[in-house]
Amino acid sequence: MTVGTNSSPGATKAAGTPSLAAVPAQGAGRAGPAAPGPCDLPEFATIGIDPDDLPDGLVVADDTGRVICFNSAAARITALAPGEALGVRIDRALPLEDLDGRRWWALTDPYGGLATRRGQPERNLLLPGGREVLVSARYVRTHPTGPLRRLVVTLRGTEARRRTERSHAELIATVAHELRSPLTSVKGFTATLLAKWERFTDDQKRLMLETVDADANRVTRLIAELLDISRIDSGRLEVRRQPVDMATAVGRHVQALTANGQAPDRFLLRVSRELPDLWADPDKIDQILGNLLENAVRHGEGTVTIDVSPTSLTNAAGKTEKGTAVTVTDEGPGIPEESMGRVFTRFWRGSKRGGTGLGLYIVKGIVEAHGGTITVGRGPGGGAEFRFILPVGAPAYLTQ
Repeated sequence: MTVGTNSSPGATKAAGTPSLAAVPAQGAGRAGPAAPGPCDLPEFATIGIDPDDLPDGLVVADDTGRVICFNSAAARITALAPGEALGVRIDRALPLEDLDGRRWWALTDPYGGLATRRGQPERNLLLPGGREVLVSARYVRTHPTGPLRRLVVTLRGTEARRRTERSHAELIATVAHELRSPLTSVKGFTATLLAKWERFTDDQKRLMLETVDADANRVTRLIAELLDISRIDSGRLEVRRQPVDMATAVGRHVQALTANGQAPDRFLLRVSRELPDLWADPDKIDQILGNLLENAVRHGEGTVTIDVSPTSLTNAAGKTEKGTAVTVTDEGPGIPEESMGRVFTRFWRGSKRGGTGLGLYIVKGIVEAHGGTITVGRGPGGGAEFRFILPVGAPAYLTQ
C-alpha cells in the first residue's frame, strides 16, 4: 500500500476531488447549520445500528472532508466533544501525527492521492498532547477508481494492546527463567557422565540420572502448561466429555499425595451420597484437582478438606441445571483480600515456594471450557478456599 502524496506523473487521481488542503477551514469550526446528532447517517438507520454502541471510535467525513459522524467512543478517546468535531475538516478535528512527528493526513492525502487506494492499515499515531492511539481508515468510493464519497476512520486506545504485549513479555521471561535451571542441570549431568563415566559408582550414576529425569519432567510440564495457555487464549481448548466419578478422582489424588510422603491424616474427604452423573474430560479434571490439591499442600497448612457435593448453576441460556461442586480448603494464612482479584491471572504467586504462576490461570480456563465457574475465598479456618462447579454436561442424546 502506497503512502504519500503520489505526485508522480503516472499517478491516477480521483477526478474532481479536492485534497484536504484545498478544503477551506471555518473559523467557527462548523459548516452550516448544526447537525441533529453526532452520527445521523442513513446507512446506520437502514441496518438499525447506533454508532454510539460501537466499542471503537468512529469518525466519518463526507466527500468534502468534513466530519459528519463522531461517535461517543471517539469522543472518549480524543477527549473532544462531538459538537466540536462535527462540520470541521477532519485534519483539524483529528490532527494526527506519526511517531516521527509528521502530519498523517498530509502523508496519506486520502482525497488527493491515488484513486485506486482502498484505505490505510491500522497503525500507532499520536493525538495532540502525545497520546497514542491505533488508527485505521477506509476509503469509500462511488466506484473502484472514482472520487471519495466517505472517509471512515476508526480509533482504538492502545491500553489493551500494551497489556497484551506486557503479558507476552512476562510469559517469555518466565519461560526463559523456568527453562534455564532444569536445562542447565540436564546439560551439566549428562556432560559429566559422558566425560567421566568410569569414575562414578552405580549409586552416583543412578542419582545423576534420576536428577536428569526429574528436570526433564519439569521441562515437559512447563511445555504442557504453555500449550494449554495457547489453547485457552485462542479458544481452542478441546473438552472430550466422558462419564466421570468425581469422588473417585479426588480420592485417587489424595492417595497419590500420601504415597509421596504426605500424612494421610492431613486430608479430609467429604462426599455427598447423591451426586449427579457428571460428563467431563477426565484428563482435564485430573489437571484441576492436581493443581488445587498441590497448592493446598504447598502453600497451606493444617488439614486440607475436600468437599464434593451436588449443586445447581445457571447456564449461558439462563436456565438452571444440575452440577457438581468441589471445594478445597486449607488452614494456612489464606490469600489477602487485595490479592483475590488476581489469583486467576497469569504469573500470580501466593508465596515464594516455587511454581510458574500459570496453574490457576489454566485451571480457570479448563473450568470455563466445561461451562463451569470457579471462585476463591477464605475458609472457616482462615485458609484459602477454592470452589469450582461443573454442570452435568451430558450429551444431547441423553437429555432429549
